[in-house]
Amino acid sequence: MNDSEKKPDSAKKPPRWPDVERRSEANRRNDRDRRRTVPAHAVDSDMTRYNPADRRRQSRRSGHDRRNPDGWEELAIETVPAMAIGGEDALLAAAIDARTRAHAQYSRFKVGAALESVDGLTFTGCNIENATYGLTLCAERVALVKALSEGHEIFTRIVVVADTPNPTPPCGPCRQLLWEYCGDIDVILAHPGGVTARFRLSALLPLPFDNRLL
Repeated sequence: MNDSEKKPDSAKKPPRWPDVERRSEANRRNDRDRRRTVPAHAVDSDMTRYNPADRRRQSRRSGHDRRNPDGWEELAIETVPAMAIGGEDALLAAAIDARTRAHAQYSRFKVGAALESVDGLTFTGCNIENATYGLTLCAERVALVKALSEGHEIFTRIVVVADTPNPTPPCGPCRQLLWEYCGDIDVILAHPGGVTARFRLSALLPLPFDNRLL
């Protein structure tokens, strides 16, 4: 083969480095082992609710202060549906009225919410949209911030109203904020004609990130 027939250097195969390949294979094995390992928090006695083998059971709060960790008790979520309590009609009416003041000029999807404090006061909110969509405020968050700004910190339930035939649950950020400041409250979903569904917040947000992880 003369010089003109020689292959250019770029066509040559790169050298093999057995040590590097062995180390890479060892790293892959370690990665697989780490994925099979149960995280420490899953076996912590205080964090058993995060055990993936027992996903159907969730920690529930009891008592008036749904944020109090001392009030948690283990109950199967499907056996403890939120029950209708006195004054629900008034709370529903407040949420329906709040919805009429929604600022939904872009989506045309109006939502109203009514949050009840432990002393029976009602705080309402409606969704408030913005041309910069990320600044839009949900009805649930408006009601919550109004209540917190007035010095109220313990809540029992919230009604969310939207004009849809199916239940319209709170979005993810609203669930997180409600969990942070209200705990495992009752969430009542409705349309202007009446209630469509009831949940406990732990059923809507089964594995929350909260101060127990900090």
